[in-house]
Amino acid sequence: MENFTTTEDDCCAFESPILDRVLPPILVLEFMFGLMGNVVALWMFIFHMDTWNPNSVYLTHLAMADSIVLFCLPFRADYYRRGKHWIHGDILCRIMLFLLMANRAASIFFLTAVAVDRYFKIVHPMNKINQMGLNYALWVSLGLWGLIIAATGYLLANEHFFIRNNRTQCESFNICMGFSPLSTWHNTFYVIQFFLPTAIVTFCTFCITWQLKNKTIDTGGKIKRAVQFVMAVALIFIICFFPSTVSRIAVWILKAWYNECRYFKEANLAFYTSVCFTYFNSVLNPIVYYFSSPVFSQTFLKLFNRLLGRKEEEGQPASPETGTGTGSPNTVSGRI
Repeated sequence: MENFTTTEDDCCAFESPILDRVLPPILVLEFMFGLMGNVVALWMFIFHMDTWNPNSVYLTHLAMADSIVLFCLPFRADYYRRGKHWIHGDILCRIMLFLLMANRAASIFFLTAVAVDRYFKIVHPMNKINQMGLNYALWVSLGLWGLIIAATGYLLANEHFFIRNNRTQCESFNICMGFSPLSTWHNTFYVIQFFLPTAIVTFCTFCITWQLKNKTIDTGGKIKRAVQFVMAVALIFIICFFPSTVSRIAVWILKAWYNECRYFKEANLAFYTSVCFTYFNSVLNPIVYYFSSPVFSQTFLKLFNRLLGRKEEEGQPASPETGTGTGSPNTVSGRI
């Protein structure tokens, strides 16, 4: 029996028993750990932040986007558990695919915004952009959301169903023969939204690293922490977004060479496996928040110890960014 078929619209549909068994538990774990980490991060940003700056604004928007999209993962797990059969209707299918695509773009764009902000503060500390306040960061955030919605909103306007063996598949990356303007844009945006920000983050990482190398005195280790933070962002790009981007490019190349479904089986399996790494960014982003500032990590540990009933040690060393001792355990410095 063949493990692939061609639908009436010349779209390929594959049976993926490996994905149906492996992906549901992975998606559920990503949902549990990601939701826990992002809820804690939002709680700290909203209730334990004494001052705000552009970095904290971007990271808060990122945490909000992750918290919302994580609720799509149980639906996605149920979809694979049923052998790629969607039972929740057309509207929820559109919303889920839109949120998953928008979250990928939001994660990439806001992480890039944070890297650029660090670049200007370290490499060009006298630049006027560093003097702009929260209004500037809010407008940048609104602009990024506008771009994301404009680039992915078409997923809400079109049906993404096709029926195969009495199963309703809900996919935005169907492998269909030929090239349509909408599918071409869908793939193009998916690839561009990775490579362009990755180039920007790589440039920022190189410049900040070079600044650390040439600076004889790094007061409080701020530049070193900035390098570590931006490199953590670059690592998330590599782990979470690179595999699915490469596998999607592979499908694109195969479509230029072949027009039979049997040539796409392995590429299709590789793509949907690597997409799970994309969802994993919602789990890793809270780690980025933790390392974004020593004050954030110190406050998190204080709150964590308080929840466990541990006593805080007195006479803690002064924070390199606040210049205080134990300080208030309920506030996070805005210098994130």
